[in-house]
Amino acid sequence: MAGERQYDIVLFGATGFTGELTAEYLAEHAPAETRWALAGRNQAKLEAVRDRLAAINPACKDLPLLHADTTDTPSIEAVARATRVVITTVGPYVRYGEPLVAACAQAGTDYLDLTGEPTFIDRMYVRHHAEAVRSGARIVHAAGFDSIPADLGVYFTVKQLPEGVPLHVEGFVRAKGDASGGTWHSAIGIFSDLRGMVTAERERRRLEGPLEGRKVRISRRLAPKARARWPLPFPAIDPQIVARSAAANERYGPDFSYGHYIAVKRLPVAVGVAVGATAAVALAQLPPTRSLLLRMRAPGEGPSAEQRAEHWFSEKFVGEGGGERVVTEVRGGDPGYGETAKMLAESALCLAFDDLPETAGQVTTATAMGDALITRLDRAGITFRVLSGGGG
Repeated sequence: MAGERQYDIVLFGATGFTGELTAEYLAEHAPAETRWALAGRNQAKLEAVRDRLAAINPACKDLPLLHADTTDTPSIEAVARATRVVITTVGPYVRYGEPLVAACAQAGTDYLDLTGEPTFIDRMYVRHHAEAVRSGARIVHAAGFDSIPADLGVYFTVKQLPEGVPLHVEGFVRAKGDASGGTWHSAIGIFSDLRGMVTAERERRRLEGPLEGRKVRISRRLAPKARARWPLPFPAIDPQIVARSAAANERYGPDFSYGHYIAVKRLPVAVGVAVGATAAVALAQLPPTRSLLLRMRAPGEGPSAEQRAEHWFSEKFVGEGGGERVVTEVRGGDPGYGETAKMLAESALCLAFDDLPETAGQVTTATAMGDALITRLDRAGITFRVLSGGGG
């Protein structure tokens, strides 16, 4: 990264619900020597957030506040040049995200977001990956519940299996929690532009070219019912992120495949989930019904601290290869807010301070941070453990 920067971390979007939780986490857990700042377009709201942070950590009373607006390119570029790492919680990213990605790619600044939007990720690869490689910037998308548990969970599982053999991993998600308003709006945006998603994916594949000498596949097969739970294919960004980590790392073997599922306890609930998802996709195609869906939940809304304390997630992984089988688990608290803020903040601290592999361009959390981030998250209360088998 070229030159000395004024800040280690700048958080863009701290006045939003998840952004403020991320700021609170940094206020409580960032090392005292961390040089960090808040950025946004509304000075009064930033000052209010800073006041709340000062009640958590008095050292935050003088936290710098930077002007940044996605419609004001010079302000975004100034933020990117001033810091080593930028965190952004400002979505939907397909609408608001590109100026900051472009600025970070040009300035050689590491970038983190929470997006689960495949169209945005693929477009950013096509438009800005090469520049980020040139500048040394690490552009890391999906650094929250989308998709750290899956990405690092599979990476952790693969490391328990033999090397140099075909590997197959299946992930099963269970959770109690609420989707954020921003996540809901992003999901409706994805559903409403399926053609754009396919086009962006094709453009990326054309630019990347085929993977030489190895195979990496996303499994579409139905998983068998296990332990009184019904596994449904989970239409999240997670499998694509896992596949990109696998493509970048030969430790995933010469022929790697991954299946991603949501584990539902009762069959009627499983049917309801499938029907509800299908209905949401259908309703998102028409502007009037799409507007109705968007009004169901506003960005910035979220559950109370008491409600979040009751939330949890578990992702169990079953990995097979070389005649061995391993079962692992990633487990944590409130997935949509508390743990997402923790993952995002710890990722930023990891990029800023840890000894990491040399990478650049658009990279995944497993590729950019891998073991270092697992260590950080485990220490912070998001556990990674082997339930059975392993040792490869």
